[in-house]
Amino acid sequence: MVEAVARIKYFSAMSRFVPVATDLALKGWAICPDFLPPDTVAALFDAAQHLWAAHAFRRAGVGRATGYAIQTEVRGDFICWLDEHAPHPALKDYWREIEQLRLTLNRELFLSLVSYEAHFAVYPPGAAYRCHLDRFTTADERMISCALYLNQAWRPEDQGQLRLHIPGTPVDILPCAGTLAALRSDMIMHEVLPAKRPRYSLTGWFKRRSSQPFRTA
Repeated sequence: MVEAVARIKYFSAMSRFVPVATDLALKGWAICPDFLPPDTVAALFDAAQHLWAAHAFRRAGVGRATGYAIQTEVRGDFICWLDEHAPHPALKDYWREIEQLRLTLNRELFLSLVSYEAHFAVYPPGAAYRCHLDRFTTADERMISCALYLNQAWRPEDQGQLRLHIPGTPVDILPCAGTLAALRSDMIMHEVLPAKRPRYSLTGWFKRRSSQPFRTA
């Protein structure tokens, strides 16, 4: 009986992400409005604020390896990379749901995703990230980008939208607490618009094994 209940919970968790997989296949992007319960999202927000107060964040850059550079006119956020094995309960819940999403995407879309990396990101008021793709030109591991927003009581007038540059009409997504935005790392051009208050997110990337040799530039 215990094993049967565990199987039901397992497949129920995976099935709720099937619409995400479907939208990624059809459009290249998807929205999951309630990725985690509100209390877990609030705990993640508290964890990010604690790390910010402890000066655990660093200014984000663009590029990788020898091409890495701080360009505040391109990207103005601060980041703190996360350890999958961190003991914080809310982070454990996050990683558990991310794993269920990975398994669903592999099962539904045959993506062969093997790993995930993530960081907290804070955009101070007025900071932005110009239009870009999330896959580096020198590496092809990143397949699916995910941004979980942690901002409580976010209003349209606070701005800070994630703008997806979809052919025809751009799509703007408010960074409201609990919303997960997922998109193809190699296909969907996007940007972060300036916000009028600090903007918190937990951003990550599902990765496959590289099919090309590592290059530094």
